[in-house]
Amino acid sequence: MIHERTRGRGLAAATLVGLLLLAGCGPEAPPPAPLPPPPPPPVAVVIPPRPTPPNGASPNLVVPPVDAAGLRYSVNRNITPAQTVWNLRSAYNVAALNCRAADHAEIVPNYRAFLKAHDKGLAKANKTIDAEFKGKYGSGFVVPRERYMTEVYNHFALPPTMADFCTAVLAVSRDALLIKPAELEGFAQRSLPAIEVVFDDFFRRYDAYRTELAGWTTKYGATASAAAASTSGPAAQ
Repeated sequence: MIHERTRGRGLAAATLVGLLLLAGCGPEAPPPAPLPPPPPPPVAVVIPPRPTPPNGASPNLVVPPVDAAGLRYSVNRNITPAQTVWNLRSAYNVAALNCRAADHAEIVPNYRAFLKAHDKGLAKANKTIDAEFKGKYGSGFVVPRERYMTEVYNHFALPPTMADFCTAVLAVSRDALLIKPAELEGFAQRSLPAIEVVFDDFFRRYDAYRTELAGWTTKYGATASAAAASTSGPAAQ
C-alpha cells in the first residue's frame, strides 16, 4: 500500500512538471510598444530688421500721387516755359542757401554768374508769369502766385533729398556757364527735369519702403510686438 501511494505521488509530480514545461513552451508575450520620440525643440523665429524710410526720412511722409501716365505730381510739371525758367532759378536759390558742403562750393559763384548773364531773360520770365497768374486769378493774382512759389521752394528744400538735390544743381550750374542768353528757355526746359529726377527717385524708393513695411508688419509685426513686451518687463510704479 505504501509503495502504491508513493508511485501515485510520483506520477502526479511528473504530470505537474510536464504541464509546467508545456506552459513554458507557449507563445511569448509581445514586447512593449516603444515610447514616442520626444517633441522637436521649438524653431526660433528670426525676425529681420523692420524696414526704415530711405535717406532717414520721416515714417509719416506724405508722398505725391502718381497719375494715370505714371508721372508723379510735381510743381515742376505741366508748367509754362516762363514758369520753367523761374522754377530753375528757384532751384538755384535753394541750393545756394542750403548746399554748404565743400563738394558743392561752386554752386554759389555759378548762381551769381547765372543771375548776371541772364538778368534780362529772368526779368522777362518774371513779368510773363505775373501776366499768366493775373489772367487766371485776376487782380488778386499775387496771393496764389506767392502760394505756388512757396510750394516750389518747399519742394526743392525737402530734407531727405538735399544731398542729391545739391549734386544735381551743381551739374546744372556748370552746364549753365556755357549757354548764351538766347538759349535760357531751352536750357531750363531740359535742365529742370534733370533736377526733378532726384525727387522722382526718392519718392519711388519711399513707396517701395512702405510696401516692404506692410509685408514685414503682416509677417512679423505680432511676433515682434510680443517679443518687445516680454523683454520690457513690468512697468515702473
